[in-house]
Amino acid sequence: MKAVDYDLVIIGGGPAGLTAAIYAARARLKVVILEKSAPGGQILVTDWIENYPGFPEGLAGADLVEKMTAQARRFGAEIEINQVISLDVAGKIKRLTLNDRVITAKAVIIGTGASPRKLGVSGEEAFYGKGISTCATCDAPFFRNSVVAAVGGGDTAVQESLFLTRFAKKVYLIHRRDQLRATRILQERASENDKIEIIWDSVVTSVNGSDAGVQGITVKNVKTGEAKDLAVDGCFIWVGVLPNTAFLKDAVALDPGGFVVVNSKMETSVPGVYAAGDVRNTPLRQVATAVGDSAIAAFEAAAYIEAME
Repeated sequence: MKAVDYDLVIIGGGPAGLTAAIYAARARLKVVILEKSAPGGQILVTDWIENYPGFPEGLAGADLVEKMTAQARRFGAEIEINQVISLDVAGKIKRLTLNDRVITAKAVIIGTGASPRKLGVSGEEAFYGKGISTCATCDAPFFRNSVVAAVGGGDTAVQESLFLTRFAKKVYLIHRRDQLRATRILQERASENDKIEIIWDSVVTSVNGSDAGVQGITVKNVKTGEAKDLAVDGCFIWVGVLPNTAFLKDAVALDPGGFVVVNSKMETSVPGVYAAGDVRNTPLRQVATAVGDSAIAAFEAAAYIEAME
């Protein structure tokens, strides 16, 4: 076989990519992680993780990333800060176009994760990063003793709203339904927190402000149609995610939402290409599921490469 640069290229350095690298490097594959910013992905902006097995008291997202990164490097995995612009995976040799060069591999694991979804309402783009945020861990300290809004009803929205109460004097948690989707323990914590007021059956229709920043939001009740303005100094948005798959174009099959379609072996529609973690079509997007996906993907990739040789 024609010489290639790597046995396995892993695109994305979050929990999925790091886990895949650990397994692949232990299988003595020549492996590299390509990450466009810094290893960790969304977990880097997660204040505290308490549902990952083995850490009964919980741990900071950044601490878990540090441990995973050190473990991957210990077994010989390379980690490179670079971005995949496009890839050609139709043949046995996979070609990946990066910012500065083209590299080749026998197999590829896609672990690029997903990014926060936006509301798509008036004022959102204008105030993004100027009072609108998707990261409480990053930006909550800027809102000390302020009133803020949080939008969403899942685990992330509720957990991050609880984190906001460490700084803000009041948090309006706005949810489009009459019941939160978050796990029961998080719901209980939110309902018991005097700083959180839940606005049920409601959506944000606009973010309002001036050159000085966000000054309020307009909220509409989806059942009655009644609209009202809330005075807030910031707005945090957690309403789901969009997969980071634009660079794939038509390389592998995607579902209608843009997530990579895989089978139980994490195989995509193209032999030798796998996907794991939040980027794939999965009912649950957690660190634990990303780790499980990636263990399977790396195992299958190693078997695929062995069969090629």
